[in-house]
Amino acid sequence: MKKTAHNNVTVRNAGFFVQAHCNPNSKNTFLLFLPGIMILSIILLLLSLLSGGGKTLLSKTVRIETAAGNMKARILQPKKAEGPAPGVLWIHGGGYMLGGSFMLDMSCGKMLAEKCGAVVVCPNYRLAGKAPYPAALDDCYAALEWMYKNADTLGIDRSRIVVGGESAGGGIAAAVCLYARDKGEVQVAMQLPLYPMLDCEDTESSADNHGRVWNTKRNHWGWKHYLGEMYGTDSVSKYASPARETDYSDLPPCYTFVADGEPFYAETLTYVKNLQAAGVDAKVDVYPGNTHAFDMLLPRKETSKAARQRVLEEFERHMAIPSCDRKCQNISGRQISGKAKP
Repeated sequence: MKKTAHNNVTVRNAGFFVQAHCNPNSKNTFLLFLPGIMILSIILLLLSLLSGGGKTLLSKTVRIETAAGNMKARILQPKKAEGPAPGVLWIHGGGYMLGGSFMLDMSCGKMLAEKCGAVVVCPNYRLAGKAPYPAALDDCYAALEWMYKNADTLGIDRSRIVVGGESAGGGIAAAVCLYARDKGEVQVAMQLPLYPMLDCEDTESSADNHGRVWNTKRNHWGWKHYLGEMYGTDSVSKYASPARETDYSDLPPCYTFVADGEPFYAETLTYVKNLQAAGVDAKVDVYPGNTHAFDMLLPRKETSKAARQRVLEEFERHMAIPSCDRKCQNISGRQISGKAKP
């Protein structure tokens, strides 16, 4: 394992990417990996069911009014709440094409409710197969507005609202933070875009990648459906692909982690670098491997436990929580990026 410098971020990695060759322009690309997508969806559902809702948590479904109608959202919160708590808008992943709020049970979002007493809202935003951009962004921002307006009823501290998610949900989380900053209606205290899907263009790690779970072919498939007619053009909005943003100032503090052999490795590090250059407190941890969403799919691995511990630590730091319910572990191979420049 060697140390490699990526712009202003120093990480440890295995020094390689798993390579594969595919033809993204083939009309049969979707059919080639359709069985894998279906299997992945079933695995995610089963893992979520096995994870359960948590004995210390209340789980309920609400309907949030959006421009497109009522949207279902799931809420997880402690049964015994002690005063206004951090509110977390947790956005599920799935390449903009798959998933739902059922994935909350296997996510870091549930962990924040269990361990830190957060009130977590997970919207069932419209998927790109039926409604391309900006549907998902509109739905998730509507959920953020709803959380802010109903904070007192939900037991949420308006000064401690966090937006997070994994994979495509991490990409939408970053977009929601951009949108919230520009609109100036809701102030987001922290962002947790975990191994986020940010860049609609190929990067050094997403091009010709054949990592586990997510790869180049699936990445192109997700972006094509999400962007629709914008795909492959210069007219892609920064709210659709946050990597298109050029001004990262005044965005909320950020924490994320990513595996060094997965497609979103490079764009995750670039996002953190851009935040740091704008004076934003931003950190990324890099772990060896090419399994996308390893913390969700392989939760018993020591690497997954270490990654989630770091999420707890950073959430605790930014939310001014004395101590989350966690056990410290010292896992080798972890490298934390530098803090934001003063």
